[in-house]
Amino acid sequence: MEQPNANASRKKPKPDAEQNGTQQRRRLHMAELLLDVSHKMAEFDTLDEVLNALVDMTTARLNAERGSLFLNDPESNELYSRVAQGNIQREIRMLNNSGVAGSVFITGEPLIIHDAYSDPRFNRSIDEQTGFVTHNILCVPIKTVKGEVIGVAQTLNKRKGKFNRHDLHLLEAMTSQGTLALQSAQFIEHMKVLHKQEMEFIDVVSEVTADIKLGSLLQKVMGEATRMLNAERSTLFLNDEKTNQLWSEVGQGLESMQIRLPNHLGIAGAVFTSGKSINIPYAYADLRFNPGFDKKTGFFTRSILCVPIINKHGKTIGVTQVLNRHGGPFTSDDESRLRAFTAQISIALENAKLFADVQAMKNYNEAMLESMSNGLITLDENECIATCNAAGLRILKARAEEVLHKPVTEFFVDANAWVLEKLKLVHESGEQQTSMDAPLQVAGETLSVNLTVQPLLNIDQKRIGSMFVIEDISSEKRIKSTMSRYMDPGIADRMVAAGAEVLGGKDVECTVLFSDIRGFTTLTEQLGAQGTVALLNEYFTLMVECIQREEGMLDKFIGDAIMAAFGIPEGHEDDADRAVRAAIAMIKTLEAWNHQRIGEGRLPVNIGVGLNTDSVVSGNIGSKKRMDFTIIGDGVNLASRLESACKQYGTRILISEFTVRKLQGTYRKREVDLVVVKGKTEPVSIYEILSYHTEETFPNIAEVLELFKDGLASYRARRWDQAIRLFTEAVALNPNDKPSQLFIERAEHLKVNPPPDDWTGVWVMESK
Repeated sequence: MEQPNANASRKKPKPDAEQNGTQQRRRLHMAELLLDVSHKMAEFDTLDEVLNALVDMTTARLNAERGSLFLNDPESNELYSRVAQGNIQREIRMLNNSGVAGSVFITGEPLIIHDAYSDPRFNRSIDEQTGFVTHNILCVPIKTVKGEVIGVAQTLNKRKGKFNRHDLHLLEAMTSQGTLALQSAQFIEHMKVLHKQEMEFIDVVSEVTADIKLGSLLQKVMGEATRMLNAERSTLFLNDEKTNQLWSEVGQGLESMQIRLPNHLGIAGAVFTSGKSINIPYAYADLRFNPGFDKKTGFFTRSILCVPIINKHGKTIGVTQVLNRHGGPFTSDDESRLRAFTAQISIALENAKLFADVQAMKNYNEAMLESMSNGLITLDENECIATCNAAGLRILKARAEEVLHKPVTEFFVDANAWVLEKLKLVHESGEQQTSMDAPLQVAGETLSVNLTVQPLLNIDQKRIGSMFVIEDISSEKRIKSTMSRYMDPGIADRMVAAGAEVLGGKDVECTVLFSDIRGFTTLTEQLGAQGTVALLNEYFTLMVECIQREEGMLDKFIGDAIMAAFGIPEGHEDDADRAVRAAIAMIKTLEAWNHQRIGEGRLPVNIGVGLNTDSVVSGNIGSKKRMDFTIIGDGVNLASRLESACKQYGTRILISEFTVRKLQGTYRKREVDLVVVKGKTEPVSIYEILSYHTEETFPNIAEVLELFKDGLASYRARRWDQAIRLFTEAVALNPNDKPSQLFIERAEHLKVNPPPDDWTGVWVMESK
């Protein structure tokens, strides 16, 4: 019998043996590949390097065009990638439940997608942003040895053929092999970040708490809170116990401003009253959020973190509010860091607030002393001059260095030695000493003064010095010349002769005039101190001439405002007409002056004038030594309100119905409104005087006034559409007619928001 051919047997191995050999080679190859992955991962220290290497290796091994690896951020519930091949070289973040990557992360199951654009889970926006076209996707979860999903890996667009199960297993194996390196790199990076944050925290707290000025401290704290939490904006509110308001200072220097709100309202108020933090990931989904601030400022609030500021005694002194964290909502770590930060700086805030309060009180006291018309001199325990206010230096005609720290015995000598006698009496008796109308020699001139010397006592009633109060009454001797500047010299003569007899007051009817420069603050900023004084001197000279031409009395200058009266101290039958003529003359004179100023390249000056006729109290109010002839009463207040109302109505001259009733002459005028001014309950009709206008300054004036009159009647009759049409026609004839524009807005508002049934067309003026 023939023996089997051994060689033939070797040439034809069994199929199972052949398959086993192939699988063994694959396993060996896989083992080598995974070992290579482990070796390469071990070469890198940072998370960025590990991510880059793992993506490069998987992309190359699977012969794909692009790959990316996303790790989960448990604080923000986002998947983030630090690396992407091709054109995208930035960090990408997405919610960990969105898109293909989110689906794989949530389910923990891998995906092979052969046609990306037909899969509803695919997000096309990234392709649209980058210009890359995704054809097919292989995406697998990245799992720890415990089976926890910590991210996903995906490769895009296999260069030849389609992704298959072998590719899927290969990608799973490679990413699993790199998981340990990823976790280690993540941990190291997290520790480095924490260490850096701790060091920065120490540096920040040290730098911030070194500032004692409250304004700059607030700015530093808000800036550091914004930076530390990677946010867009932050605000620190402190509680004002006097007003029960939370306040903050925004900006620095001349641009700074305070914002205030009740300390129990809104999110900040809720945190302050409860002492508990509030973390709102989506502001507009929270009923406590007020979107009105966003509408007013144009800012869009996405997320909010607000924590209380608690001092060392456990008392809540304010809140810190941080808005819009970059990269998602605020985390619990953010809340802890902000709480720790505010706890550290609370002491600095209280110290700065205390310093600010002390400084404010010091400034207040100094301002009060400097604003006094009487001279005030204080002496220390050694009888040296410690302080002397501006009025004191002015009366003594001396500079501060000539007075301060000088022994009082060297300063009040010779003819003024009587002052030291008064001081001696105060030392002996401990009681105040006063000298009335005493002579004081100053720079070769004899002044008439009232002098009061009194002891200075501390809180324990121990003497710590003395104080002089000096009132210079020499100016009374020049009262006639001074009063002649305000009224007719003959009237001034009679008032000076009457002396004490005209003290007190009496009820008289007069027409009060108020005028004020518009935009005066802007003018002063552009002109400077010297330029402002020069402008006011020239302006007041022109305006006072218009008033005195009609025999009006200039009552006073109030900053850039003028107060005058027609009918006092002596009345005329046509005082109301005189006041109106003076107001018209003021506007015309001003226009001529502005024409000259503009020609010289200077800024024009605009004013508003208010007139009211009423019974007022008139008299020389004061004392025998110091008096002021003036008027007081509601009639004065209404004239002031009408001057202010010119701004609202866009007019130059407004007069009350009481003045209209007294007019004897004919003037071009129109009724503007029926109003209740602030502080009153009864409505008053107000009129605009237009006699100073020309066809050039007010085109089609007759037609406009007729349309306005009819429009006002329709408005008061609640015929909103008709009123709007009439006022619109008036504006078409004169686009600069502000009252017509104002009533269009009112009618449109009342058309949508009808007034109550008892409405009579009265407008309540909220402002003064």
